[in-house]
Amino acid sequence: MPRKRMGAGALFVDDQARALLVEPTYKDYWEIPGGVVEAGESPGAAVVREVREELGLTIPLGRLLVVDWVAPGLYPDDGLMLIFDGGILEPDQTAAIVLQREELRSWSWSDESQTAARLPEVMARRVTQALRARRAGTPAYLENGLPMA
Repeated sequence: MPRKRMGAGALFVDDQARALLVEPTYKDYWEIPGGVVEAGESPGAAVVREVREELGLTIPLGRLLVVDWVAPGLYPDDGLMLIFDGGILEPDQTAAIVLQREELRSWSWSDESQTAARLPEVMARRVTQALRARRAGTPAYLENGLPMA
């Protein structure tokens, strides 16, 4: 049986509850820090690795915020996307960000409207739900970025 596509990311926020988004060099849309979970790698380990590689930060992750089943569309197969709580980044931590220039053009704090404009629709819904789960203290299960009815 083929392995399902799995991705994992970190939701970092500032003191205004804006999400940290990154602008990849190889895509025409933004994302949260994170990436593909490699074979034999846990989702949590993948996020820590990706954040270290992409932003130059080694930050312990908090709890799981979102599990999102994503239908084929943006990618050819369905998959699972997980978002972990990266916590509030303090000014000294954001000053220490060093972008991996081969992969990222820039990063930015984004409020809900900026997130909706920068991310594909399903990803914007997922990040919005992750922000809600963070505030509520309860993880969310989503399908295509939407809570189950």
